[in-house]
Amino acid sequence: MVERDYESIAASLDDEGTIEERMRRVADVLWDRLSPTGVSWVGFYLPDGADQLILGPSRNKPACSPIGLHGACGQVFLSGQPLVVHDVRDLGESYVACDPRDQSEVVLPLFGEDNQPWAVLDLDSFDIGAFAEHDVAGLRRVLCAAGLTRDN
Repeated sequence: MVERDYESIAASLDDEGTIEERMRRVADVLWDRLSPTGVSWVGFYLPDGADQLILGPSRNKPACSPIGLHGACGQVFLSGQPLVVHDVRDLGESYVACDPRDQSEVVLPLFGEDNQPWAVLDLDSFDIGAFAEHDVAGLRRVLCAAGLTRDN
């Protein structure tokens, strides 16, 4: 399992600027620091109406947008629970395949002041089993450092 240095990533961020600016900074720093560790894509999805999510700031390739709530990102948004997907094939028909090379992903909800999800952060990898629970904890620290989520 790849160890990723989320502490130094979190330490490099602050909660200054607009939400859009902070999401852009997080996407950029995560991409710059984690792409050498097997991450193939980083991005945010935000709700647009009652039944889909639209792409927010992301790196480094095109992604699907809008996406329905049936996929991993939608389920995380609806449940408020992070999801580590060891092998995307395990998701069956509920998997939204933006890049057929992606084999695993981790998705985290972002919580607002009302403790309700307002967006999700999604990281993908071309490798099976690229993410684990320590990635969830580390990414949560990064999102908190940027003022993008409450630590629920």
